[in-house]
Amino acid sequence: MVATPARHRTPDPAPEAATAVRSPLRPRKSRQRVSRGYRVFQVFNVVVLTVVVVVTLYPFVNVVARSLSDEAQIIAGRVSLWPRGFNLTSYKLVMSDPMFWTNYRNTVVYTVVATVISIVLTTCYAYVLSKKHLKGRTFLVGIAVFTMFFSGGLIPNYVLISSLNMTNTIWAVVLPNAINVFNLLVMKAFFESLPLELEEAAAVDGLSTYGVLWRIVLPLSKAVVATMVLFYAVSFWNSWFTAFLYMDQVDMFPVTVYLRNLLAGATGAEALGGSPDDLVQSGATIQSVTIVLTVLPILVLYPFIQRYFVSGVLLGAVKG
Repeated sequence: MVATPARHRTPDPAPEAATAVRSPLRPRKSRQRVSRGYRVFQVFNVVVLTVVVVVTLYPFVNVVARSLSDEAQIIAGRVSLWPRGFNLTSYKLVMSDPMFWTNYRNTVVYTVVATVISIVLTTCYAYVLSKKHLKGRTFLVGIAVFTMFFSGGLIPNYVLISSLNMTNTIWAVVLPNAINVFNLLVMKAFFESLPLELEEAAAVDGLSTYGVLWRIVLPLSKAVVATMVLFYAVSFWNSWFTAFLYMDQVDMFPVTVYLRNLLAGATGAEALGGSPDDLVQSGATIQSVTIVLTVLPILVLYPFIQRYFVSGVLLGAVKG
């Protein structure tokens, strides 16, 4: 008899091998081990940030509490984070003063006009400086950077504004600080990070330089533009020295100069009107009330554009 050769059978894969074959389809749960040093860093980071938040918020919370407190409680030093002897007399006095609302309106107008002018000038200047083929680009950048370290001085600036007949006008507040060099450099770095091919394709399609800027560049630059709007708006809203220097008409002052006069004692509580009892009550709180009313619009506006804030700065700084 002839022996029939045995058929060789391929052995079944081992369970471990099958598991190894199927493993790419099943993500394994990996537990990342956190080192002791990293845990210490986390605790330290939380502690430091908590201290920074407390130190930052305490002065403002204290001012709000003082604005709502009774004068006797403030003088006794009992007001810290919570109002004592709740009272709204000072708010009524300040808000009933027509000059306060006149100066408040001036601040809104100055801030809006100055921010629009600054955004337009900064955007145009930064877009020009972002073009590496521009002749004299290094010289123009040098001029801008030079002004960060050197200026004409207080008296020459005053003589210049006076000779241009801009005293007691909105232009004395708006034009001298129209371009902030730091904001200019951030926007320049952001424009340089945009793909050049987009602008070349738009130019091939027939768009002019202004068309490329308006239809291509600016729609891609919403984050950095929103950040610059915030920077400029806060700067112009809080500015008081420029108006204090170039204006001597009370009805042209911004509300920050109104606040400055209160803090310096140039405007007393008696100038706001009201009964003698109200003036005694409001003497210790009227400055706090004015501070709260002055910073309130910025606090209301900031949350709506806060999401653009970090992204705009990082896009203009990291990519550049």
